[in-house]
Amino acid sequence: MAQITDESMREAITERLQAVHVDVTDMSGGCGQAFTSLIVSPQFQGLNSLKRHRLVNAALKDEIAAIHAWTAKCQTPTEYERDKAKTAAPSDSADVVMA
Repeated sequence: MAQITDESMREAITERLQAVHVDVTDMSGGCGQAFTSLIVSPQFQGLNSLKRHRLVNAALKDEIAAIHAWTAKCQTPTEYERDKAKTAAPSDSADVVMA
């Protein structure tokens, strides 16, 4: 198998899991040995966390076998949009001005 890159992982995830959003980061400084990812796919609907990760691990079996470390956060499109809205919302705390 060729060198694993963040781009090759992104392509494999998008194709095999019909992902609508994928972030992959090479955590090994470009060595292609440790990756972290956010995967958003409608295939995760109705699956608990363990089943989602098993689905991802099965889809990426060859790639995962060729690297040292792999971490994935798996979300449905609804969960992803909800989390994105939370981070975009303004802070609830008011600024305190001391005179």
